[in-house]
Amino acid sequence: MKTLVINSGSSSIKYTVINLEDQSRLLTGLIERIAETESLHRYSLSDGSTQNAIQPIANHQQALQLLFATLSSTKVVGNDGLFCIGHRVVHGGEKFQQPTLITDSVLAEIANISPLAPLHNPANLLGIEEARRQMPDTPQIAVFDTAFHHTLPDYAYHYALPANLYQQHGVRRYGFHGTSHAYVAKQAALLLGKPLQETNLITLHLGNGASVSAIANGVSVDTSMGMTPLEGLMMGTRSGDIDAGIIFYLSRCLNLSSQAIENLLNKDSGCKGICGENDMRAIHQRAESGDQSAQLALAMYAYRIKKYIGAYFAVLGQVDALVFTGGIGENDAWLREQCCENMGLFGIALDSENNQSPTRPSGLISQTNSKLAVLVIATDEELEIALQANQSLSIKQ
Repeated sequence: MKTLVINSGSSSIKYTVINLEDQSRLLTGLIERIAETESLHRYSLSDGSTQNAIQPIANHQQALQLLFATLSSTKVVGNDGLFCIGHRVVHGGEKFQQPTLITDSVLAEIANISPLAPLHNPANLLGIEEARRQMPDTPQIAVFDTAFHHTLPDYAYHYALPANLYQQHGVRRYGFHGTSHAYVAKQAALLLGKPLQETNLITLHLGNGASVSAIANGVSVDTSMGMTPLEGLMMGTRSGDIDAGIIFYLSRCLNLSSQAIENLLNKDSGCKGICGENDMRAIHQRAESGDQSAQLALAMYAYRIKKYIGAYFAVLGQVDALVFTGGIGENDAWLREQCCENMGLFGIALDSENNQSPTRPSGLISQTNSKLAVLVIATDEELEIALQANQSLSIKQ
């Protein structure tokens, strides 16, 4: 049962072919710098061999054509074909709360809600449309980042704005990184030896984009990202939570357009705004050499996370584990230590040695006498998309 997972971004396409019988990766690839003269395509096969090629790729259509040509030339997809194709779609609005078989009407609905995620959904649609042209007879499933958070109670997803903005325009909290939070929640329950339906977790997906979720009895009840992926934690280039009045100030006093403000908050803020850098490894290097702006960026980043941890303890009441995932969450021992420092009130006692070298892909980094488990779990959004797509298709059949 081979499943192709496609994550089509604004200037890149990530893809992988997974054999769900043993969950092995048969092919993993990345096409980036689309629409540039020196686009890069690199991929690796299950035997460890890799290929890298620099060539002009004019648009997403050419990129997808290259992707499917690679499936054929590597013989990863032969006469047995693909069971299905799973597409990551960032925003599902209120309509899409489960993985969904893609039809013309579903495509139209995704396009209709694209204003909710103008930086993401249009690129997701380009990937879907070309994949359907390339393989029209293969079932294709949309898996939505927002779907895991559809269980938020109304008092958590409503904003304190005029009710008609929600009723007529869908202005509410949706949450993102849902496939990652869903995957690590299931893995955490397995590690704890508890049914997911009886497990309370605070999951931290920390990468260039970052979010935290409060999970009660296996379902999301609150999350830091909101109507868009801009709200919540401080991120690589995104501001996270700010006073909304700042937007009016920037418009009124600096004469910035709405587009300029949107770009500022999404692309030039966060760690980049504070120290000019959004790669956490480079920020650490600069901080260790005495760079005060890098030290400030790290302190702010950890502080914002810690505030959300405390808030979600209050939301859940009882917590079984704190889970770190994502590129930063899985690899930054200093950050994990900062987030857990002076948290004995919540029963957190970190094991310094395990924190420095956590077991891969999943491991316990809290002390044996810690009242609350602290876990590092490598996320696998591609596998989660493949599993959800296959499950959805199997149910429909």
